[in-house]
Amino acid sequence: DKAPLSKSLLLVPSAISILLTLLFQHYQKFFAYNLQAIKEDFQIWRLVCGRTICLDLKDTFCSSLLIYNFRIFERRYGSRKFSSFLLGAWMLSALFDLLLVEIAQYIFGITINSLPSGFLGPVFALFVPFYSSIPRVQVTQVLGHFSITNKTLVYILGLQLLTSGSYIWILALSGLVSGICYNSSILKVHRILCVPSWVAKIFSCTLEPIFSSAEPTNEVRVGMGATVDIQRQQRMELLDRQIMMSQVAQMRRQRQQQGGMINWNRLFPPLRHRHNANYQDHRPSEEDTPPPTEISEEQVARLMEMGFSRGDALEALRASNNDLNVATNFLLQH
Repeated sequence: DKAPLSKSLLLVPSAISILLTLLFQHYQKFFAYNLQAIKEDFQIWRLVCGRTICLDLKDTFCSSLLIYNFRIFERRYGSRKFSSFLLGAWMLSALFDLLLVEIAQYIFGITINSLPSGFLGPVFALFVPFYSSIPRVQVTQVLGHFSITNKTLVYILGLQLLTSGSYIWILALSGLVSGICYNSSILKVHRILCVPSWVAKIFSCTLEPIFSSAEPTNEVRVGMGATVDIQRQQRMELLDRQIMMSQVAQMRRQRQQQGGMINWNRLFPPLRHRHNANYQDHRPSEEDTPPPTEISEEQVARLMEMGFSRGDALEALRASNNDLNVATNFLLQH
């Protein structure tokens, strides 16, 4: 949701890569990242084909998972700014690829005629904002010393992609350098290499309806906190809500199997006994009678979203003095 560009980069290049590997292997030569043909024969179109489609399914799988994890930047920045970053990183990494190949040949005497194909430069460039702007939340520890965080899996995928080919380190280095250059406030690259607004509008009208996704209705919205502690608390609250929803579903199945309704006499016996006893002993005066509790419609709606009926929700909120947590526990336990 809210990441059509990430979805298109995840689906289209992966589908083409699978087709080239399984069915159209004789067309793979047109998508090879051949540096010799680019420099000597000026086949510039190989930059577009060779730096977009992966010819190795392992690279396709790892890069697709990384793009899926990096979709958070499109949601945070917007599709236009995210596409500008990818365009700038793609162009800068292509320049750094050629520069690093010449440096390797001049210093180490290594002649590199081709590099691994695929949309790998911008993917490695996304590690720069991922490292600098995504908070690090510790999940657990291994052997008491090694911390496992919410970013560990992404770094493992990047390491797996880095070790998949012999010269892929050139793409990784050029991607990281291009990401640093684009994020640098000194170089001002983001002001030069950006997608024009009219181009963004054209793609927004033509391609965005194809790759856009409907907002999920079965997930609870949780905002992104400003600090690590707030985000950890939000994750705990989300987990509690998921457990609560599973308990609600289980209780509803049990009630349907039993064919009965909630026994409110068993749910609030002390309250009702005290209420009846007060009327039997003496009729309370108007001064002693507490004002009726105003039921919040928002809390009634939240209980109804969990699957309870409106009558049950109203009764639980009245009995719990409009306390949503107490009313929810009542409804779950009975």
